[in-house]
Amino acid sequence: MKFSGDIEACLSVLSAGGVILYPTDTVWGLGCDATNALAVQKIYTIKQRMESKALIVLLADERDVIRYVAQPDLRVFDYLQQTTRPTTVIYPGAIGLAENLMADDGSIAIRLVQDEFCRHLIKRLRKPIVSTSANISGQPAPATFPDISEKVIEAADYVVHYRRDDLTIRRPSVVVLWNEDGTVKVLRE
Repeated sequence: MKFSGDIEACLSVLSAGGVILYPTDTVWGLGCDATNALAVQKIYTIKQRMESKALIVLLADERDVIRYVAQPDLRVFDYLQQTTRPTTVIYPGAIGLAENLMADDGSIAIRLVQDEFCRHLIKRLRKPIVSTSANISGQPAPATFPDISEKVIEAADYVVHYRRDDLTIRRPSVVVLWNEDGTVKVLRE
């Protein structure tokens, strides 16, 4: 199935509260509509993960951060332009997202994606998408599609065809905490 067919199928599943298995700018991920708490719960169930461990949200544009974060420090965008790897930023004050997606302190982990498939999907859905590695919690993140367990593949409502045969090894994103004073604390390299 071609890129556009995958996009259409994903939009249908995401709009119905389903879970997709899809390629990202990092590793293959499980995703859903980040504003739908029931869909987010499905991902926690598939991953056998505690809800206390917040998930990452993918956005397509800087202006989307302003929509889902109360008063973000705009200096973060200059910082992100200097990064060489996909970088997830933890922002305080998440708004408009599923409650079970955020950390207990109300913060949210957001990555602005450069990947063409993800950007296209987010722009067409007009909502943020959850992204978490396509594995059971505690197991290694799958580097390529063939590394994903059958159990995870079967649990997804739709599995994207695009890039299944791409065996390029990708790493999880760098995760940083953006402090109020504009400094950064690296939580995962």
